[in-house]
Amino acid sequence: MEDTVKVMVVDDQALVREGIASLLAIQPGIKVVGTAQDGAQALEIFSEIEPDVILMDIRMPVMDGIEAAGKILSKQPEMILLMLTTLEDDEYIVKSLKAGAVGYLLKDMLASDLAQAIRMAYRGVFQLSPSVAGNLIRLTDARQKPAREDEYTDRIAELTPRELDVLKLIATGATNREIAQTLFLSEGTVKNIVSRIFSCLGVNDRVQAAVIAIHQGLG
Repeated sequence: MEDTVKVMVVDDQALVREGIASLLAIQPGIKVVGTAQDGAQALEIFSEIEPDVILMDIRMPVMDGIEAAGKILSKQPEMILLMLTTLEDDEYIVKSLKAGAVGYLLKDMLASDLAQAIRMAYRGVFQLSPSVAGNLIRLTDARQKPAREDEYTDRIAELTPRELDVLKLIATGATNREIAQTLFLSEGTVKNIVSRIFSCLGVNDRVQAAVIAIHQGLG
């Protein structure tokens, strides 16, 4: 029997917030343990209600979702945080992922699909709405185009076999937790390997690393 995933919903619009909470409450394997009306309130109460996953809107008064995400993750790095928004905007997507969110979902999805995304995120699988994934790959590709055709080929050739295994999994969207389970490693070991990969490739995050891996035929 699967674990029940405890969820907190953060949205400044009461009708939307309560609607999402009500729809999720009837989904199998999901338990809504609390809601918050803005990022500041979420930051104040999340440690008390102990959710497994936080669904966070972006544009909110007092404290927006991106700032709240960063503050929550600085206090509890293992928290699973998904952005749930109407904003299909490159800047918000990149900022959310850099803040530590493990997914970026749009509010036009079905409740059953949202519940499945939550369950998958809880298991360690990175979540992006399809259109968001396309935007992100396009954006990262434009920013990370190498100066020479073989630049990243040379860098990838410097990786060890184990580092290549990890990079291939990063290219699938796998998180450190999922990589650790797949390769039978500790999460700490995976974190160290990922850091070495970033350094070798000259990138700052796993999204950039994933796009390079895909372009090099590793994804």
